[in-house]
Amino acid sequence: MNTIWSDYVQGIQTLYRSRKLRFDDMFFEQYNRLFDLDRNAELKILEIGCGPGALAESLRRWYPKAQITAIDRDSNFISFAKENIAGIDFMEGDVTQIPFEDNSFDVTISNTVQEHVEPNAFWGEQMRVLKPGGICLCLSARKGISCIAPCLKITEEEKAFWDKHTQDDDELGIGAFAMSEAGIPASMENGGFIDVSTGYAVIDLTPDAPKYPAYMAESMIEANRHCDLEAILSMRSNCADEVIAVVNAKYDERIRLYREGNKQWDSSVSVTMIIRGRKPQII
Repeated sequence: MNTIWSDYVQGIQTLYRSRKLRFDDMFFEQYNRLFDLDRNAELKILEIGCGPGALAESLRRWYPKAQITAIDRDSNFISFAKENIAGIDFMEGDVTQIPFEDNSFDVTISNTVQEHVEPNAFWGEQMRVLKPGGICLCLSARKGISCIAPCLKITEEEKAFWDKHTQDDDELGIGAFAMSEAGIPASMENGGFIDVSTGYAVIDLTPDAPKYPAYMAESMIEANRHCDLEAILSMRSNCADEVIAVVNAKYDERIRLYREGNKQWDSSVSVTMIIRGRKPQII
């Protein structure tokens, strides 16, 4: 059983809630244009590094005739996905040793996985399991915009907590193979893919924006709450309870302000680079 990522890097709720927002149906047209997949085709799609399943869940709605399989090394993510998301075959699996035969899928897709995996293995395994002419979609998070509400700024209690608790991401290999906006498509081409193209999906999550219904606005606030709470819990500290209470009080106040119509205009704008390539018909 492997639970390193969900235990020490990003918890289940952090990933599931944030990705569920970023892959909401209201943003589908952006993704659909860049994915350039036939919605009426009976595609076999494999998501690698699926986490708790939010992207796969959206793909199931967006491409209703597709057969979707999703793999992740983290046992906690897969257990959560199996229990909460229907219509998708979730299983444990490693992108460096994808547990499927050659030429098995029409599409492979990954979201914020490339930067953690050695390039030859990352592209090579996808090339292997894709059918001739199959499509590889690589989603990579780029620098976005973050503006927090005054009531959510870090408190003295939180600062003191984080001053005592540090985590060395290098030990976990996080982002060891990160590349620039020019580097990823070049790496995909070096991996043997052709017709490589790039584009960007810009997802604006601003709770006070009138275009968002109340349930979605509050979901944005709650996603950030769970991110902060799970980060604290991952430290496994005896002094976490006091900080958790402080964090909950902050987010309770943000919800109160939203419901009273007291706009804060805090915002999180994510920029996702989408790199698309095709496996040659003949290699």
